[in-house]
Amino acid sequence: MVFPLSFRDFKSYSLRLGVLALPILITQFCQAALGVVDAIMAGQVSALDLAAVAVGSGIWLPLFLLATGVLIATTPLIGEAVGQDQHHHVPHITQQSLWTAGALGLIGFIVVNLAPNVLGIMGVPKNIQPIATQYLHGVSFGFPALAVYAVLRSYCEALGRPEPVTVISIVGLLADIPLNYIFIHGLFGMPEMGGAGCGVATALVLWINVLLLAAYTSVSKRREFASTRFFYGFASPNRTQIKKLLKLGIPIGVSIFFEASLFSLGALVISPLGELATASHQVALSVTSQLFMIPISVAMALTIMVSNRYGQKNLLALRQVQATGLVWTVLIALTCMLGIWLFRPELAAAFTDNPAVRTESMHLLIFALAYQLFDGWQVNVAGILRGMQDTTIPMWVTLFCYWLVALPLGIYLVRFTDVGAQGFWMALITGLFLSSILLTLRLRYQQRRLTALWG
Repeated sequence: MVFPLSFRDFKSYSLRLGVLALPILITQFCQAALGVVDAIMAGQVSALDLAAVAVGSGIWLPLFLLATGVLIATTPLIGEAVGQDQHHHVPHITQQSLWTAGALGLIGFIVVNLAPNVLGIMGVPKNIQPIATQYLHGVSFGFPALAVYAVLRSYCEALGRPEPVTVISIVGLLADIPLNYIFIHGLFGMPEMGGAGCGVATALVLWINVLLLAAYTSVSKRREFASTRFFYGFASPNRTQIKKLLKLGIPIGVSIFFEASLFSLGALVISPLGELATASHQVALSVTSQLFMIPISVAMALTIMVSNRYGQKNLLALRQVQATGLVWTVLIALTCMLGIWLFRPELAAAFTDNPAVRTESMHLLIFALAYQLFDGWQVNVAGILRGMQDTTIPMWVTLFCYWLVALPLGIYLVRFTDVGAQGFWMALITGLFLSSILLTLRLRYQQRRLTALWG
């Protein structure tokens, strides 16, 4: 994967990457911060409420990422059309994605409402189950909104205009804090729900976000939106276009689900160790999840840039974009590793005032150091492959690395040895390391294939 890239080209592509990635990063931080705010505010009620929200999040977040993963296939499809200078295809692509989002939103609502039935089977302690169940019922009402929002977000970002999504995400995050407080403590006649109230607040925030973004895209006079209005002459479901979306999107969604569920299921795997271990894991995971927003934002920007060059069949530019993205991947990972090492006490203290939870969280954050490079590398290589519309093989890679290697290893280390919660983090490192290697090999294969195809 070594090829010439001048400093001038690197600077030029870095600037474009930054212009796309920065607003996406703010958006990602805001969305991830919803879970962090839930963890902080539930933790202020009790360790039990924090553990219950952690378990509930561990169930619904992978399902949320599965649905949005399918729908963000809208991004490379629109990106390819833009690269081919076929903007007139953008409204039709968006409309068919919205039809798909409606179906997935309804399915997600049903599945999340049924999810509490598996808490006992998963070994979640009985004192955690009632709060987690109530949390899941509340958050389920936001599933249709997040599905539609995923399409509208992809539409904006693929057109090179991520800014409105960023502004609306900030508004949603700011709204989440008072809404959480209202439903946790039962203000203004609302029931006092404790940590479970975070689920209702999250659902309301998701609806606020999608309504604001729909309103903006319908009235904006920006050239990108004015020339690609998708709500005029709304077409009926088109089987061919929806099939194309699903063929590309299902592997993306499943890949994201495999990885996200590996992280999220950690709370379920660790929960038999007790409230202290579960809460400590959630604190460490919340910290690393926030940091992960940086490489995943770069990966999403890379998907847009790669899809444009892929549509143009510009092999040199395609490789230069890839090289630029991967250089920044390494630099970002090293910076995050240094930050975690230097500020572990402050990071743990930001989430809990429980000395025991804080101490254990700081210990787990040492393990989080080890996988920063592997995690950032694999997510960016996956983003590049997504822009090249290569999603099926990466899906099988993630299945193998996360569910056939890392998850069984994590369960074994946590529940059948005396290493404790850190065993799950050791398994995470193993899965991410394998994923980095295999996805890199896939990218090398695709580069050789396109070289032979395009000359």
